[in-house]
This record gives sequence, C-alpha cells and structure tokens, in this order.
Amino acid sequence: MNKLTIGILLAFSAILATAQAATPRFHPNHLFIKLKAGQSMVKSPLIKSSKRIIGQLYLVKTNKLEALKQELSGLDSIEYAQNDFYGEKRKMPKLEVLDAASLAIKGFTEINFVSFNDPDAAKLWAFNSTSGMSVNEAYDLVGNRAAAEVIVAVVDTGVDHNHEDLKDIMWTNEQEIAANGIDDDNNGYIDDIHGINTLVRDAQGRATMNTMASHWHGTHVSGTIAATQNNGLGIAGVASNVKIMALRTVPDDSDELDSDIVEAYLYAAKQGARIINCSFGKAVNEGGMIVRDTINEIGKKYNVLVIASAGNDSMGPMSWHNNDNSPKYPASFDSESMLVIASTTSSGSLSTFSNIGPKTVDVAAPGSNIYSTINGGKYGMASGTSMASPNTSGAAAMVLGYYPNLSATELKSVLMKSVTPVASFKSQLVSGGRINMKNALQKAKKVRRFQFLAK
Repeated sequence: MNKLTIGILLAFSAILATAQAATPRFHPNHLFIKLKAGQSMVKSPLIKSSKRIIGQLYLVKTNKLEALKQELSGLDSIEYAQNDFYGEKRKMPKLEVLDAASLAIKGFTEINFVSFNDPDAAKLWAFNSTSGMSVNEAYDLVGNRAAAEVIVAVVDTGVDHNHEDLKDIMWTNEQEIAANGIDDDNNGYIDDIHGINTLVRDAQGRATMNTMASHWHGTHVSGTIAATQNNGLGIAGVASNVKIMALRTVPDDSDELDSDIVEAYLYAAKQGARIINCSFGKAVNEGGMIVRDTINEIGKKYNVLVIASAGNDSMGPMSWHNNDNSPKYPASFDSESMLVIASTTSSGSLSTFSNIGPKTVDVAAPGSNIYSTINGGKYGMASGTSMASPNTSGAAAMVLGYYPNLSATELKSVLMKSVTPVASFKSQLVSGGRINMKNALQKAKKVRRFQFLAK
C-alpha cells in the first residue's frame, strides 16, 4: 500500500471567485446551429463540416465564423446559432501536506463509526447520521441484498485508474479490444476502454482514449463515489455497486469547452451511464442552451441524471454567492434531469464557501474536509461543492442500484424529498435539507411498482 498523503485542498473547480470576463472566450472555428423542427441543415460554402449532436442541433466548423453568423442571421429555418464557449481559466490548487498537529488546528477529527475494514474509513465523516448522509444506516437497511450495477460517469480531469482503491471499480468497455488501434464496437472511438479524452484528438478529430488523470481532482471525485469497499486499503466509497466511467474533459486550468462537455455527456449516456457527476462550472454562458438541451435530451432518452456542483463563490462578492441572482453553468440550467448540490461541514452547517439558491440549488451534501483518493496511489483531503457533488452521486447510485427502474426525474424527486431537513436551509435551498441515503432508499421503496432487485 502506498504511503498516505494527507492534504487539505479547497476545490475551486466548481466556480472560483474571479471576475467575469467582459467578453467570454469562444472557439474561433466552431458554431452551434439549432434548426427549427422539420428543417434541413443549412448549406453554405462557409461551412467546412457539420456534425449532428442531438435532434436538430449541429456543431459546424468554419474558417470564417463571423461571416457565417452574419449569413445565418436572417434565416427563418434556424432556432438559434451560438458560439462554442470556453469556461474561465483558473488555477487548480496544489496539494498541501499537513501533519497531525496541523490537521487538529484545521479542525479535522476522526469519526469512530467504522462499518468497513478500510483503514481510513474513520475519516469519512459524511457516512455518519448526525451531520452526514446516513450512509452506514443505509447499509444496515439493505443488509446482504444485492444491488444492480450502476455506471457513474465522471466528467472531470481524468481518473487514476491504476490507484489501489479504484482499479477494481473502473468501467470497462467490453466491446472494445485494448490498444489494437481499431474501433471494435463502431461507436466512433478507438480503444475507448475506460472512457474518452476530449482534450486530445486524433488526426480525424476524434476524442482519444487516454483517460488517466492529469490532475488530482477527477481521481478525488471518483474515490468519493465508489472507492473499493472492504479491501483493507485506504477508504470506502459511498456506493458499493458502481463502475466509474472516466471522461477527461476538464483541463487542469478548468477552461472546458461546451462542445467537449456535450460530447462527454452523450458518450456517457450512449455507453450506459445512469448518473453523470459534474464538479465543474463557469459563470459565463451568453444565453447558450447547448449544454442544457443535451442534459434534457439524455434525461428523457437515456434516463440519465446529471449531478452538478453549485459553486464556491461566497469567497467573492456576495452577489455571486446566490445562484438565483448570479447564474453558474451548468448548475443554473432549469432541467428536470439535473440535481444541483451545495456543500456542508462536519457540524452540519452550510460550508462558508458554498453557493446557495432557494430557486436553483436543490440540496446540500458533505463537501468540507472530504478525504479521498488522489493521483499516484495516494489520498488527500479536499473541500468544495466539487466534493459535495460526488457524495450525492454515490448516494444516487445506491438508490438506483436497488430501484433500477427509476427514471432520472423520479430519482431526483426521491433524493430531494428524502433529505434531512435543516431549518437554516429553508431559505437557501429548494429542498431545505441535506442528502440522506437511508431516507432515500426508504422513499424509493414507497414508489409503487419498485421492489428490491434481489432478496
């Protein structure tokens, strides 16, 4: 077992408190075009190529973007045309290594409620019932009953799939033969064994197969969701029945591109993911609906629930703190197929950095001082709504494992209606409470046609 590294990290990856760019950056050769119902794709010498994304939405490549936008502006066949926006460049935090005394000063204490044989499970305060998600109680509830396997896609910086606590829970594309340079399953991607990398493309413009983590962030998120339980190593993930699909789509500076996010969502949905974790976001969108339309499409067509972090903007001006007033994307899109997560502390209060939104932020989950896997077979502690989102994704996956016929909207409803109510959250969050995994399982059982998968 590798030497454990303990670090306190503040995950600014959801949304950092940086000034919004006056002119949002966008790809100079991309344009999204959504046609009205029944209309055919526009033909123009300015269009080099076009690719259908979903429904009537296309991604067009051009060398003369402004001229093309001008040409399209007067056409009745087009519902909208939009730039392919980047996120906001921001520096990810470095790992801060702390000794025991420093940890005590930071206010971290171990919680002695262990029900797993993983040596550092005691650090997982999110598992308790007092201020966490009642994870231990949920496992007591289900006992030895088996759960269906659930694929959770992690759209992030990649995943260290060689990590001792992750190697056994990585999703594997069984229809693809590794490293043979052939698209064996004819899904448009070569050697996509554990997922795809939309940041590095081949000569034909296709996303490539290297999903190994370039930064600790995606590995940390993955461990929180599903690190192998009861293997005598490291930690335990929230869910016992998950395979992690790695989508390396967020650069180390978090400057993600809308078209990459959309491609990752669609890949995940088509390959069988039922939950997509999104611990990233941006404050600029210019009214674009591409990502929202994709979330809605995969929710309806593939029953996928997107779980998104609310953001960490309370460290900036107060107006940024409330997503109702200062939208963050994708979190602020209105979609029945997306659940938006704020962060809480081990005392049960809202994390000081967490965004809120009585109309736009759905629930809260543990996000401060979350101990999980990081690159190189190590472990570290991080804080952010980026950490609250995977705690929720793990809980959602457990519910779905026992009630696999739940739709995305039903799963969202179950999670929101089974929260642990917190009086101070009533004016801050839609549900007014914190995720409770035991309650969610009991709530799902009350939905008439659902039974435990196995007895």
